[in-house]
Amino acid sequence: PTLRRLSHYLLAHYQKGSRPVRDWRTTTNVAIDLMVYAILSVDEKNQVLTTYIWYRQHWTDEFLKWDPAHFDNLTQISLPVESIWVPDILINEFVDVGKSPHVPYVYVSHHGEVQNLKPIQVMTACSLDIYSFPFDVQNCSLTFTSWLHHIRDINLSLWRQPELVKFDRSVFMNQGEWELLYVLSRFQEFSVKSSDSYAEMKFYVVIRRRPLFYTVSLLLPSIFLMVMDIVGFYLPPHSGERVSFKITLLLGYSVFLIIVSDTLPATAVGTPLIGIYFVVCMALLVISLTETILIVRLVHKQDLQPHVPEWVKHLLLERATILLCVRDRKKFSQSRTQSLEISRQVENNDSTAKLTPYGCEDPRECGAVGGTRSTLAFAGRTEGLAALQEVLRETTAIRQLLEKREEFRDVAREWLQVGYVLDVLLFRAYLAAVLAYSITLGTLWSVWRDA
Repeated sequence: PTLRRLSHYLLAHYQKGSRPVRDWRTTTNVAIDLMVYAILSVDEKNQVLTTYIWYRQHWTDEFLKWDPAHFDNLTQISLPVESIWVPDILINEFVDVGKSPHVPYVYVSHHGEVQNLKPIQVMTACSLDIYSFPFDVQNCSLTFTSWLHHIRDINLSLWRQPELVKFDRSVFMNQGEWELLYVLSRFQEFSVKSSDSYAEMKFYVVIRRRPLFYTVSLLLPSIFLMVMDIVGFYLPPHSGERVSFKITLLLGYSVFLIIVSDTLPATAVGTPLIGIYFVVCMALLVISLTETILIVRLVHKQDLQPHVPEWVKHLLLERATILLCVRDRKKFSQSRTQSLEISRQVENNDSTAKLTPYGCEDPRECGAVGGTRSTLAFAGRTEGLAALQEVLRETTAIRQLLEKREEFRDVAREWLQVGYVLDVLLFRAYLAAVLAYSITLGTLWSVWRDA
């Protein structure tokens, strides 16, 4: 048969141990091509990228030529790859032997052009930058070079045009986590310590992560918890429900971080921005809880609570209310006016209580009345005078107790007013910090996503 005769003709005296050129000064030009089929995995911790590529290369073998007229016009034949010379082109970034299928044959044309086409599972080292996770774009290189032969023996070139290689997604499986943007190619010469130069062909595989899954599972729950923390400021500060509510949010956020800790990528050299985002959100929740505890402690009613200092009244009840546009800033002055009126009423009652034992204000009238009474009622008057004095002492004690209680209430009202104004001030400062932080992160992630 023709195929058997041609194979015997080509391989009968073929020597695969030497480079297939008749003149040793002739350079063997190897044209290579690459198509990305799938992105299998990206290991951020170990900085390893696993891809599946279709690799093609062809060169001219001067000892594998024939005249088609002598072999039934046969212009192409497949030969075992172990029987002919194959260039020692490897990938510099290889870190492990991939599970690549073995292709035992190559195609040879009658001009001596050898085409070696094979799929390769490539596990390569790559410098992965995860700072912008989950909107990160990775750029990993695949460097093809001859491990032994310098550029005078084996030179490399690109099989297709660079524009065709760049945007070729014809075989890419586009259903995974990563999206192939483009593949850049560049030729360069490489030398070590003034030794011979080696030809290198670099392919830069640029991929982008699809962020939808991480946005739904990581960002949205955190945003919802932060919104609930902001809504919690509308609870009354003098009630203890706000403290328990914010403690519950803080515990829920801690559990959320424990759950998502395995989802976040980890490296030994850096932390992604989303990790910093979670830490800052936790810090904001702690600050919110601290502010709530401070306000609740400030407005809590105590019997021995001192009066509000004058400088605090001036800053919070006058300046801050105008700055914050608080409409109820007159409540404090109204409460003080009411307390003054109550004290005046108590003083009037005290003046009416300063009567003689007989209930008359003029001593002459009391004397006239007493002159008409008989000496037999002297003992009764003495007992009545003692009882009246006891009633007056009890009335004075009750009046003092009411005055003290009203004073405590005035102090509590003052601190409550200060607490409300301070709560509004701290809430607006907290809200401004959260908004500024959210806008900054949203801008950064939008820029990275659209880059």
